[in-house]
Amino acid sequence: MTVREVEHEITVAAPVERVYQLIAEVENWPLIFPPTIYVDHVERGEREERIRIWATANDDVKNWTSRRTLDAEARRITFRQEVPADPVAAMGGAWVIEPAGADSCRVRLLHDYRAIDDDPAKLAWIDEAVDRNSRSELAALKANVERVAAEDELRFSFADAVTVRGAAKDVYDFLNEADLWKERLPHVAKVVLTETSPGLQTLRMDTLTKNGDSHTTESVRVCFPHSRIAYKQTTLPALMNLHTGLWTVEEDGEGTTTVTSHHTVVVNTENITRILGADAGVPEARAFLREALGGNSRATLGYAKEYAEARR
Repeated sequence: MTVREVEHEITVAAPVERVYQLIAEVENWPLIFPPTIYVDHVERGEREERIRIWATANDDVKNWTSRRTLDAEARRITFRQEVPADPVAAMGGAWVIEPAGADSCRVRLLHDYRAIDDDPAKLAWIDEAVDRNSRSELAALKANVERVAAEDELRFSFADAVTVRGAAKDVYDFLNEADLWKERLPHVAKVVLTETSPGLQTLRMDTLTKNGDSHTTESVRVCFPHSRIAYKQTTLPALMNLHTGLWTVEEDGEGTTTVTSHHTVVVNTENITRILGADAGVPEARAFLREALGGNSRATLGYAKEYAEARR
């Protein structure tokens, strides 16, 4: 049995406590780590927790459940996958955060793993995925922490909601069946939906703006019937560096459903003036994105409401 042990590290110009907190709060991982699509708590205690993670690995989307132990005093978080995704037979490791000066620290990311059937080709695939994702995660962690002041201005979240006199299942079906959006939504010009496994979708879409322009986006969606759909855009419009979203569908038991569209965005400052004009800045970009994304979401919510209420 071949067990591989590897270590990656990076120095971050931020206090140890700040970095530990950021890694411990897994809800923010899709905003911090490029490969991570969505993280969901299965169980949560003071020092022990179980989490489900969906992330890209060598252009494939994998998901797994990990058990974590958090040690805030030692600033160490250990993890172990409960049911690894093929071709991984076993995977575990730890985050270790150590002081490296008054306002900096060293972050070490440890992994140990083995491949199914000890297959050398599968082990090589895991080697590549772990190395690529570890380097990406550590670089993103460093960038996120060191630029936190700027990202406070560049990153923002918002939500829009409607009340539907209809069943949650019907609302969910409308949102889940994105392959039909070209026929159902006037702002969608083209759509390609692939579902590699139940509840795991890749959605490529050409969306029309108010002035008739079109932009192409691609998202990975994680679907939880009939309550929520989480997604992360992997192909973004030029004005955004990051976009994650969540559709939530909640029925009150009396035939009324609340459906909400949540967005979190990071503005791409390099393209503001090219797209919005020489006098535009971050406030104008935020306002533009709020209206553009919110407008499309509100339209989708409206058509989902019509669809569900017609089936009541």
